[in-house]
Amino acid sequence: MVYETSYGTGLKPVSPDLSRGKWEKPSDYIFACFGLALKLDVFVASFWMFFDMGILGILPYFVYMVIYLVPIMVIHSFMGQFSSSGFISAFRLAPFFKGMGYVSLFLTISMLIYYSIFAAVPLLFMVNSFRPTLPWSCEGLESWHKSEQLTICNVSVSLEFDNDSYLYGKLHHVPSVLYFQNHFDSLREFKYPDRIADYELSCHFVGLFVLVWAMIAVIFYKFSETAKFGKFLRYMVMGTVVLLLVCFVRFSFLPGALKGLSRYMAPNFQDMAMGISSTFIIVLHAFGAGWGSVIALSSFNGFRTNIMSYSWIISFGQIFIYIMFGMVSFMIEHHYHELTEVSPEAKVLSHWLLFLSSASALSSMGWANLWTFMYYTMLLMAALIVMSTQIFTVLQSLFDEFEELRERKMEVTFGLIGGLAVCSFFFCTNHGVVFFTALGHDAIFSHSVLHLLLLLVVLWVYGRQRFQRDIEFMLGQPFASWKVFILRFIAPFILVICLLTGLGISMMDHFFSSAVITIISIVLVALPILAIPGYGFYYLYQSTGTFCERFRRTCRPTDWYPVEIEHRQQYEEAVGSTEMTQQLFEVTEEVN
Repeated sequence: MVYETSYGTGLKPVSPDLSRGKWEKPSDYIFACFGLALKLDVFVASFWMFFDMGILGILPYFVYMVIYLVPIMVIHSFMGQFSSSGFISAFRLAPFFKGMGYVSLFLTISMLIYYSIFAAVPLLFMVNSFRPTLPWSCEGLESWHKSEQLTICNVSVSLEFDNDSYLYGKLHHVPSVLYFQNHFDSLREFKYPDRIADYELSCHFVGLFVLVWAMIAVIFYKFSETAKFGKFLRYMVMGTVVLLLVCFVRFSFLPGALKGLSRYMAPNFQDMAMGISSTFIIVLHAFGAGWGSVIALSSFNGFRTNIMSYSWIISFGQIFIYIMFGMVSFMIEHHYHELTEVSPEAKVLSHWLLFLSSASALSSMGWANLWTFMYYTMLLMAALIVMSTQIFTVLQSLFDEFEELRERKMEVTFGLIGGLAVCSFFFCTNHGVVFFTALGHDAIFSHSVLHLLLLLVVLWVYGRQRFQRDIEFMLGQPFASWKVFILRFIAPFILVICLLTGLGISMMDHFFSSAVITIISIVLVALPILAIPGYGFYYLYQSTGTFCERFRRTCRPTDWYPVEIEHRQQYEEAVGSTEMTQQLFEVTEEVN
């Protein structure tokens, strides 16, 4: 036997899930990874992410793409495709570090419990778009908004100092933002988040959350099989991108929108400097909310799927999606700038441009109800893609790791969905809808930690020679040594900077956040990181021999081979020949 097996450690051997299935088409893997880029909470906190940096500010993304995004995506895809396992079982590559898979599990859950807000908000505007007069239009605003606060509907009002003034001018509120805040008494009164305010549950949002989770349940009831789910994602992603392009064209006709596009496309080296320090956040989001999504999604590929070329396609596709949403944000923002040009001291207080402020911009169009419904349908589809994909990766990773769960797949599936739905109701409160971004910022730190550990595991513990050998066996083409060099000695420096930056952003965000959000972050993000050394020492305890012998044994790959018998036999022959050649070289060197 040319590889370690569980029998040598006295543990239960790996039992592959032979009924897990594969993608109906190889391209379904690409569409599933495109869907990871639709996780749009990265745009919500634009004050952190500097998404006003323009097209030139995106250029550093392509540098990061060459240095570590595509190579690390190849590593993720290699682990899933070679082992046909989710992000937990794939770490039999180096069992001591299997806790990384469990960290990915908790990170995904932490995202899923708050991300339903990104489906509930589009539902809110879609349902109310059937009214003859849109409540967030200037005409509809008068029926429910009795405050004397300035809005974009009365920019020409004479400027007098009041509570809505600030250092740079007079603040004008966006009616659609006010409409969202009107569902919470505390936000209706103060308009600004208050972390010490009493907790308030919105019954309207509870109902919307129930609808969202009911949709998720229907998706997994109808498309639980891998081939069907891949087909579902394929058409959903295609439909979302088509609607995004249609809405992009329509937004371009808004007053001031073309100025926004010209500002976005204009070369500005200050934008590039800003992009160097911020586009790494986009790169980190390429791997999904729980970091291990690509590992799980690639496990449904055919064994010979060319993950190298696919990784480049996925990276370019994801940045295209980010650029499109970025340009839409620019057009909306400059549309509001255009409205305030009649009053130089007027400033528009736009929140959450893509989800809230955009509704008022849509209300100024012809056929406003239709465009509102189309635009928010696109955002709803994007949210459902993200949520269903993450749940799918979690479920399959659990089924791969725990054989006893495979007999009760439907019970586990709907039990998980029900549990997530109940936990998500906290984000129907005034604290939940305001401070949820803190959980998203935690991913910058946690993903950087996991990427650093992954490079350690694959290129140092498992070894670059074994990794390159396995890649060449699987794909029939080598993984260039210069890429390995960059991943071993250059990418870690960038990831350390990302880690420190993420830690600073996360600490600052939690300082101004709700106590409950901080507790959720500690339980689902911080504490699970301890599972990495915790599982490692548990695995050591189960092994035999001295400490050094146990440690070496737990760091060696166990049951690491292709699942299919044909490929497994070929791998045994290839690995055996390689190891025999290495031994002959070693003997020759000793003789000489």
